[in-house]
Amino acid sequence: MFRNILEKIVVSCSGGVGAILMGYDGIAIDHYLIDDSNHDLNLVAVEYSNVIKEIRKTSELLETGELQEITIKTELFYVIVRALTDEYFVALTIDRQGNYGQGRYLLMREAVNLREALA
Repeated sequence: MFRNILEKIVVSCSGGVGAILMGYDGIAIDHYLIDDSNHDLNLVAVEYSNVIKEIRKTSELLETGELQEITIKTELFYVIVRALTDEYFVALTIDRQGNYGQGRYLLMREAVNLREALA
């Protein structure tokens, strides 16, 4: 069920590499990675989950509202993270030549379906 939603996000996004549904505790629930990618999405997500957890805590501490989205831009990729619940988030990795705006839109659109599936 989760994999189908993640696959839909990745294949619908120009330059999509992979997507992962993960807990803030660093445990992956499910993921989808395009066949020709040689990237370890789980490792990347585990490492970023610690950073995301700290950003979330800082946001709460500063009383700036709930964390909604984070973008990490590297030389090769965009990693767009969208908060789903207090326990889970989804992350989409896009090639730098891919469509960043489309990726953000797809994550926002499918967040509802992921939340329903988590309930």
